[in-house]
Amino acid sequence: MSTVEFDVVRPSSDLAGKGPVAVLGGGPAGLTAGYLLAKQGVPVIVFEAEDQVGGLAKTEVRDGYRFDLGGHRFFTKSKEVDDLWHEVMREEFLLRPRMSRIFWNGKFLDYPLSGMDVIRKLGPVELTRAGLSYLWALVKPKGREDNFEQWVSNRFGKRLFNLFFKSYTEKVWGVPTSEIRAEWAAQRIKGLSFFSAAKAAFFGNKGDKVKSLITQFHYPRFGPGQMWETMADEIIASGGEVRLNAPVEELEVRDGRVAAVVAGGERIEPSEVISSLPLRATVGLAGAAAAGDVQAAAQGLRYRDFLTVALVIDGEDLFPDNWIYIHDPSVHVGRIQNYRSWSPWMVPDESKACVGLEYFCFSGDELWEMDDDALVELAKAELEQLGLVAREKVEGGFVTRVPLAYPMYDADYSQRVDAIRGWLEGVSNLQQVGRNGLHRYNNSDHSMLTAIRAVDNIVAGAKHDIWAVNAESVYHEEDVKDEQPYKRAPETRSMREPLVSSES
Repeated sequence: MSTVEFDVVRPSSDLAGKGPVAVLGGGPAGLTAGYLLAKQGVPVIVFEAEDQVGGLAKTEVRDGYRFDLGGHRFFTKSKEVDDLWHEVMREEFLLRPRMSRIFWNGKFLDYPLSGMDVIRKLGPVELTRAGLSYLWALVKPKGREDNFEQWVSNRFGKRLFNLFFKSYTEKVWGVPTSEIRAEWAAQRIKGLSFFSAAKAAFFGNKGDKVKSLITQFHYPRFGPGQMWETMADEIIASGGEVRLNAPVEELEVRDGRVAAVVAGGERIEPSEVISSLPLRATVGLAGAAAAGDVQAAAQGLRYRDFLTVALVIDGEDLFPDNWIYIHDPSVHVGRIQNYRSWSPWMVPDESKACVGLEYFCFSGDELWEMDDDALVELAKAELEQLGLVAREKVEGGFVTRVPLAYPMYDADYSQRVDAIRGWLEGVSNLQQVGRNGLHRYNNSDHSMLTAIRAVDNIVAGAKHDIWAVNAESVYHEEDVKDEQPYKRAPETRSMREPLVSSES
């Protein structure tokens, strides 16, 4: 496979003779920054709190079975990111077919929509009910549109809302759809309208014009973690450092810059700092250097968490999909991954199947606090209830909890982030990057793009505004302001915990 090599830019003379660049966090954004800096001859140290790189995009390995936490498709319209992916992975970057379905009302519905499948699975009675409901929505007065439920029902009909939107949305966000704002629905659903989905169903999705309906994606042979582990190896080969089990303990901020970083028990004096740590942690690590209102803003940031229960099953794969969405309110599981469909190398035994059941939750709630054995039993029971496999066929399971997985957009998040940004602008050698670093629900490609821009600022003296790298602009080629979903966001345990904790 041919690759596009990134040009090597001579580091700015301002860096000469100064300390290394400290990169805080070894996830996609942090490792991208470390990789590009080391490649260009800039001394760099990446600090990672865990014993494994990759952050939220790592690959868990248990008894030879590999688990992708959340399902990481490598698809982007950013050429810079795509070139970098291929440069790092080369022949290990597989092109994989995308297949997924929706489970609802005891049936599996193809996704992207297939016209004949929709007709066959709904059946004449349900199809008539949904059609009449949709037609009524078109002709009746719209009325109030204060929430997600009203907005979707007004455009798709109440029946289609209940079938395809209600259950899964409530599982993901943790509140009733009546507590999710209509403006958020307008932003998130506009890329997949009823008409564009129907057109794709009957005439195909030529050119993958509908973002949600791409038909293939790239994927590392051994899961997403292989990308980040390869990057870490390349950083070291280029003279940089990647320090594992090295949580950041303190940021010494003096005279408008980070004078020192204490991490893994060692104190270094960096020339520049690129942080992909949660925004709240960066504030907490700076201590009194961040004013009280900045500390309060950081304390108010909310997160949605999730956990994966991976089950090893005796026999063939349960379904050919990469994943299936569970639109069934009678079970807790929101989505189920089939790891072999991501890559055959994820499952070491051809006589076994391996699936991952994903549960969206808040740290501290009932699901989060269940012990591992109870979660495995729950997952077995729900697989059987869905009709996928008898529980006695399950040979064992593994649980992985993912804290701070999804930064939450609530009514006050923008003001809170703005307060923290104002403080950060006064710290001249510190840049925040990545999903949690910007408290923005970015995919891996967006997170990497923020790191590419941060490195360009350091090495080439560019003036990129990292915060302007919008999560949606890469796809829609326009600036789209992030809408927050919650009318009244739930209080989360993270809001009551110290700013600096184990995630640092």
